[in-house]
Amino acid sequence: KGKRFKTVRENSDSIYLTEEELQAIEALNLAQKPKLERVRDLFLVGCYTGLRFSDFSNLRAENIKNGFIEITQIKTGDPVAVPVHPVVQRILKKYDNELPKAISNQKMNDYLKEIGRMVPDLHERTSKSITKGGLKVSMNSPKWEMITSHTARRSFATNEYLAGTPTITIMAITGHRTEKAFMKYIKVTPREHARLLGQRWSNRQSLKAV
Repeated sequence: KGKRFKTVRENSDSIYLTEEELQAIEALNLAQKPKLERVRDLFLVGCYTGLRFSDFSNLRAENIKNGFIEITQIKTGDPVAVPVHPVVQRILKKYDNELPKAISNQKMNDYLKEIGRMVPDLHERTSKSITKGGLKVSMNSPKWEMITSHTARRSFATNEYLAGTPTITIMAITGHRTEKAFMKYIKVTPREHARLLGQRWSNRQSLKAV
């Protein structure tokens, strides 16, 4: 009998983009670079729907009805409905109620780094840890170098969590089965958790003052 080899999964401590960083990406003037403009717009659709690349890159006009995006997820076969975010609405209007034409995942990742490099705030160096072959390796790179198509979904989940959207609502869109898996997936720093708690206290004080 041949030996069975255990597959070692490579895990990465991926980044997310803040609302402010996404706004800076949307504000870039890419009119003279149509390929980059299309990739930027498609990426933003992912950032404001929480869908996987395989899903947001295959969206069609018929998936959008009465202010909702409704699809059956390719990976899981589960149905999902997401309200059309104002940013997505602007993109739909720009492309005559269609969505930007998709390209390959690898090509999109290359272009996203080119786009990210144009945003000054994304030049800030960020630490990222990767588990490769069972060993944890730390990397320190400019944030733009770490952007991939998957950053869109993680940004959606993290930003919605920080905005106070109920976890169960976000999970219904991202497809996470357990809260433990979801909490591991999002990228919230201790400082962001503290800021979130501070906002909750401030809101409670405001209610008492009324």
